[in-house]
Amino acid sequence: MIQTFAAPQVKPRQFLPAAFKVTDWDSLMPYFTSLEARPLDTPEALQHWLADVGELEAVVSEDACWRQIKMTCDTANKELEEAFTYFCLEIEPKMKPYGFRLNQKLLACPFIDNLDAGRYFPYLRGVKNAVSLFREENVALQAEAGVLAQQYGMISGAMGITLNDREYTLQQAAKLLHEPDRELRHTVFSKIAERRLQDKDTLDTLFDKLLAIRHQVAVNAGFDNYRDYKFKELGRFDYSVEDCFNFHEAVKLHILPLQARLTNYRRQRLGLEVMKPWDGDAEPIGTQPLHPFTTGEELVNKAIEVFGKLDPYFAGCLEHMRTIGHLDLESRKGKAPGGYNCPLAEQGAPFIFMNAAGTMADVITMMHEGGHAVHSFLAHPLPLTAFKEYPMEIAELASMSMELFTLSHWDVFFPDAAELKRAQLEELERVIGVLPWIATIDKFQHWLYTHPGHSIEARSVAWMDILNEFSNGLTDWSGFEHYRANLWQKQLHLFEVPFYYIEYGIAQLGAIAMWRQFKNNPTAAVANYKNALAAGYTKTLGELYATAGIRFGFEPAYVHELSQFLSAELDQTGIA
Repeated sequence: MIQTFAAPQVKPRQFLPAAFKVTDWDSLMPYFTSLEARPLDTPEALQHWLADVGELEAVVSEDACWRQIKMTCDTANKELEEAFTYFCLEIEPKMKPYGFRLNQKLLACPFIDNLDAGRYFPYLRGVKNAVSLFREENVALQAEAGVLAQQYGMISGAMGITLNDREYTLQQAAKLLHEPDRELRHTVFSKIAERRLQDKDTLDTLFDKLLAIRHQVAVNAGFDNYRDYKFKELGRFDYSVEDCFNFHEAVKLHILPLQARLTNYRRQRLGLEVMKPWDGDAEPIGTQPLHPFTTGEELVNKAIEVFGKLDPYFAGCLEHMRTIGHLDLESRKGKAPGGYNCPLAEQGAPFIFMNAAGTMADVITMMHEGGHAVHSFLAHPLPLTAFKEYPMEIAELASMSMELFTLSHWDVFFPDAAELKRAQLEELERVIGVLPWIATIDKFQHWLYTHPGHSIEARSVAWMDILNEFSNGLTDWSGFEHYRANLWQKQLHLFEVPFYYIEYGIAQLGAIAMWRQFKNNPTAAVANYKNALAAGYTKTLGELYATAGIRFGFEPAYVHELSQFLSAELDQTGIA
């Protein structure tokens, strides 16, 4: 097991020139042509070819990542947007036919059976899957969808409100929803709702375009709907559509009651008869919102200290990223919403992007994205780029487990014992509360893509039916029904990465199991965590979860078991 941190080593290029940069297709194409023409006539030739394919993939991937990073950091810069769009429309579509033929070449190689069956199984399974799905006519459609999806970030990044002659991004404004002044919260919530609804029609139109393109992609590949196509494209070999429905039911049965318990607890603390949507993050009058940090610099300093208490290797990852400038943490106008950790396949040190505004939620985001970063560092030494392209169900396990592992060290952010308890309870509220929302979004996606050609009105009705199914009914939305009917528009995954959301739910359950393991034996849990992440995607999901010391499962009986653990944790906080 890796014990101490060392900066990732960039392997000297063996195939591309050291100074090569991706500029246009004409300069990139000869390397694809060379790989396609090269004979694979010995086991050694196959290994050399795989290494060169991996090097090319790493260089191209890192270039694409930097284009996206720069664009999301400054959505107002048209040159950055154009650079990203150019890659999506002029480079990526031309690579895909070559990628298809290279995959065919690999599968046809007589020496493929010489590869380590255990280590290469997930990779080769994915290659076979990609070959079966490829259609030349989908290349341009997928490029168009990629560019359209990025418009969501542009639209959302431009959103803001004005309050008392001061401008706020929506992320900055959301911080005010923690204030004890209920009238202020109502005003802020109303302004946020009004601002989002200004772009309702624009986002509906954008989404309809994306739905139409995605459905056509599925039809072209021989599928009745995009849901079934996307399940195969995402490589969901380890669970099925029916398993997702089981997840929905399990959350409804065993998690929703815990969320209702927490909602009632907050209502009682606030002294309210009825909860309104602007009360969900509030504290009673006389209790100030948690203020864990002021600046991005303070956030990263404290995050490094927390990670160091857990494991020195984790702290080293964040320290290195700060040193090389791979952190953009503070919210500002013109910055895309959300947060992410972007792996950089060639150099190994990822990039963390977020919109910190000094809230408790920002601490959680930092722990979460820091977990992703640790995963990137641990998997980087693997010899093939493909081995580092692990599925989201293990990627999100890395990030969500890190949130819960670090809980006992949040005194770095909250030295006051009472505030620490509040912060830890808030994390438990998030862990529990996010699962019904994930079930809502996932079930909505199943409806969206199995009802092609639906109207905006039908979509709204379906959304409300599903939203109500996974709501505890304890919050009164009177006067904001129209906003609630369009809440789905704030979920960027629906626009940018369709069907990528239940992974969060599966991983959240896994993270709860990891936390249970951690509370029993912290040293063993951290060791298992690091070993699982260092394996990248050289094992199946079930094997990766087993390496982490937990099981891969989300059926109702298992979710009930985990909910009992969570209920016991809530009991310890004194919640009635």
